[in-house]
Amino acid sequence: MTGPDPRPAGTTGGTPQVLLAHHLKQLKLPTVLREYDKVARECVRDGVDHPRYLLRLIELELLDRERRTVERRIRAARFPATRSFDTFDFTAIPGLNKMLVLERGAVNTSCGGRTSSRWALQLARRGSPLRSRRQPRWSIS
Repeated sequence: MTGPDPRPAGTTGGTPQVLLAHHLKQLKLPTVLREYDKVARECVRDGVDHPRYLLRLIELELLDRERRTVERRIRAARFPATRSFDTFDFTAIPGLNKMLVLERGAVNTSCGGRTSSRWALQLARRGSPLRSRRQPRWSIS
């Protein structure tokens, strides 16, 4: 006669790796599923105990989730594609001074480059970005 089954109720027989993979998928822990074997070998090699092994695994899962959350939020924000003068066709505007535009465009890129790029193009085409705006019809004398 044998004693009670040491497995938790509802656990079926099968290889531990298959059951572990199934449970980790159900719990939505993809990083733990992907890394548990490698981290286990590292912990055995380094002489790390079980709680620290678990801590390493959970830290990896947490970092991966945070990274994926940031990536998902950036995709959801739908930021405009970044542009540079590398793809600009300077031959489309024959009178445009390419060196002046590149020089002025490199001056200030703190606002993402769009404003300074527009400013540089206006400066090269008209001489001053301030004169590019339409003058008011009224004046104060």
